[in-house]
Amino acid sequence: MRFGRISKAVGVTAVAAVALSACATQGGGSNTSTASAGAKQGGTVTVVEVNAFNTFNSNTADGNTDINSKISYPTHSGFYYIDNKLNVVHNDKFGKLEKVSDSPLTVKYTINDGVKWSDGTPVTAYDVALQWAAASGWYDDANPKAKTGTSYFSTAGDTTGLNNTEFPEVSSDGKSMTLKYTKAFADWEIALGSVVDIPSNVVAKHAGLSDGKALYDLMKGMQKGDPAKPQPANETLKKAADFYNTGFDTKTLPSDTSLFLSNGPFIVKDIVPDQSMTLVRNKDYNWGPTPNVDSIVVRYIGSSPAQVQALKNGEADIIAPQASADTVEQLKAIPGVTVDQGNQLSYDHIDLNYSGPLADKDVRTAFMLTVPRQDIVDKIIKKLDPNAKPLDSQIFVPQQAAYADSVKSNGSADFQQVNIDKAKQLLAGKTPTIRIMYNKDNPNRVDAYTLIAASATKAGFKIVDGGLGKSDWGKALGKGGYDATIFGWINPGVGVSGVPQIFKTGNGSNFNGFSDPEADKLMDQLIQTTDQSKQVDLEKQIDQKIWASSYGLPLFQSVGVDAYSDKVTGVKYMPNQTGVWWNFWEWATK
Repeated sequence: MRFGRISKAVGVTAVAAVALSACATQGGGSNTSTASAGAKQGGTVTVVEVNAFNTFNSNTADGNTDINSKISYPTHSGFYYIDNKLNVVHNDKFGKLEKVSDSPLTVKYTINDGVKWSDGTPVTAYDVALQWAAASGWYDDANPKAKTGTSYFSTAGDTTGLNNTEFPEVSSDGKSMTLKYTKAFADWEIALGSVVDIPSNVVAKHAGLSDGKALYDLMKGMQKGDPAKPQPANETLKKAADFYNTGFDTKTLPSDTSLFLSNGPFIVKDIVPDQSMTLVRNKDYNWGPTPNVDSIVVRYIGSSPAQVQALKNGEADIIAPQASADTVEQLKAIPGVTVDQGNQLSYDHIDLNYSGPLADKDVRTAFMLTVPRQDIVDKIIKKLDPNAKPLDSQIFVPQQAAYADSVKSNGSADFQQVNIDKAKQLLAGKTPTIRIMYNKDNPNRVDAYTLIAASATKAGFKIVDGGLGKSDWGKALGKGGYDATIFGWINPGVGVSGVPQIFKTGNGSNFNGFSDPEADKLMDQLIQTTDQSKQVDLEKQIDQKIWASSYGLPLFQSVGVDAYSDKVTGVKYMPNQTGVWWNFWEWATK
């Protein structure tokens, strides 16, 4: 399995790891879906999620939570999707994604006629060019140390691969974009994400430009950013980027319909803040897999028992809880409910900021020595997976062949057991105050925080509860105001860009400020490497450097539990960040 851009998750997380097996590429996804026996066309399916929606742009560092990505998926379309075997499946009804040259690596994106936004505006290559501009950091020339230059678009992913391109060429009819790379890029096929989700026309107009082509022409006339030679900010592009970064953020349904345009099977009809969202069929959609149901209601419920109760009462058809010890037993006791369970491409972890009281490596190391990882596993995961153990790699999960080998030498052995005495020695009489941020509406996070706080206090740390609500914690990451945070990453299961996304200096998802020049060089090599054995070797080296820096601790690989009523068919387990949503078009009601 290979890992591309990852998402902040409900407490489940994503593995930024390398390949056990290659990703097969299949052509032409199905454009119709057939309901199973006894099912019917139409109807409504109600799905329960843990986190709460807060933005229509899940590409930014703030917006990159699992729920925002899940809502983007059925409301937008793109050149491919990932199935539950972790294959990249091309959607040829949307358009064509093709590698036209190996040397230099050149990729062409062509959008088919008839593909349009829900306001009737065609989806164009200018929309794809905006995705490239945002995901590449191509215009950024900010130098944080010198406090000069400008950062334009916020992006959750690693920019390195897409940054090593020439400016993309859009065809005269606005249908095709050709991207020529100046360096090899292992993740070229998934580089721009699985959906085209931000209309360039909308961003352009909020920057005072006429349309997406005008925004493209503006970008074409600008030089690539160079932090060594920063230029005065281009105010128009800065205005466009600022709107891209925050203009789609909302917990309510905007009165301005341009802020939630769809080009996918469903359109957002209604939002009840922090409670629910309703999606209805996009009647014009015919450029990808066609859904059976007419509407999907998404409810946000953090509590696993409450999710189980909603399923039992018929108030939900599909749930994906943060499963606690008794969740599976409760679900299996409900008549007519199917339970799917498996390891996810995700892990829980606690990250320590490289600032404030934890700027001192000895203090970080001392804190790590107090984290009761075995107790956390016993309380949260053990009954779901009797073989579960604390996770000992920042890069790999136990199912990967490289995991055991990496663990032997990565430095995790120093943190196998809680060692309060050694922590006290490292603190040398200091009593640092550590504010821990986490999702206080997630029961598993609450349990982990409680155990960590109690143990760290024994060594002399003064722990402050910095828990935030389910729609607020994700946006707070990297903003300061806390010293450590408990959360998770969840991964698409393809590509290697997830590693630098989290760990490379200055990247949008590097929330705690980790920086290691040697690790950066290794990550640059990683994304240019297509040989999987060489990828593994590079990741082992990166794993060791992360541990050596006292970065924080992985806690456990998450166990996924999905459950669904016999009133709905077509639900299939998926270990990555899309979860059960990966084939929403196959859902049908009886």
